[in-house]
Amino acid sequence: MNNLWLVIGLALLPGLGNLAGGMVAEFFRSTPRLLNLALHAASGIVIGVVAIELMPEALENLAGWWIAAAFAAGGAAYVGTETLIEKMTSSKSGGGSSSMWMIYVAVAVDLSGDGLMIGSGSAVATSLAVVLAAGQVLADFPEGYSVVANLRENDVPRKRRILVSLSFPIYCLAAALLAWFLLRSAPDAAKYVALSFVAGLLTVAAVEDMLEEAHDAAGDTRASTLAFVGGFALFVLVSAGLGTILGSDDGGDSTGTRNSGATSDAS
Repeated sequence: MNNLWLVIGLALLPGLGNLAGGMVAEFFRSTPRLLNLALHAASGIVIGVVAIELMPEALENLAGWWIAAAFAAGGAAYVGTETLIEKMTSSKSGGGSSSMWMIYVAVAVDLSGDGLMIGSGSAVATSLAVVLAAGQVLADFPEGYSVVANLRENDVPRKRRILVSLSFPIYCLAAALLAWFLLRSAPDAAKYVALSFVAGLLTVAAVEDMLEEAHDAAGDTRASTLAFVGGFALFVLVSAGLGTILGSDDGGDSTGTRNSGATSDAS
């Protein structure tokens, strides 16, 4: 039961980060340049999550073909969802309305991916889930900022903008609980396959959606590149710091527990 409440608490963090970013955009005037920088920073953080936390775990515990297949499946799932959304919204009237629904659903899908990642990570080790949740809070803050800024640009009423922001934590929580319940008693190999799947989903989201939206907001500059690099570096520092703290608290047992028996299951 304690683990269940921990998963719930961690899963709420990305949604709350998104909400906090949205409230900043709600009460402070945004500019296209700030939006560009925020999205580049968020992309750097997401790539950091994949490169520093998700893929090393998979590489240590899965055969290469499992990683490739799961990563490709995650990327394909994101592309397929995006294609379905486009088909559904293209039949609806009004380009502005369609665009706003695309923004809403894209963020909901992204937060669902965050939830899957946290739920999968919780099934592997508590320390991993904490680091992943912290990384997604950092990434979701500028993402929430960008969503509300875009809605303000389209003259969506404030009440509706706030309701949209409040709904986002629900997706992350539901996906995290689903992943945790399905994977907590699953073989270790299944847990690392799930992490590889989420890595593919997040990579496509960062490269195709966040950066594309950043480019649409304003032209890239050297500051944009530095924001991307800064986001990646920030997550590395957060990951290292939390890893040190949690490692000392756990007495070094979490790594051993995380990796024990996984290689044999993956083969």
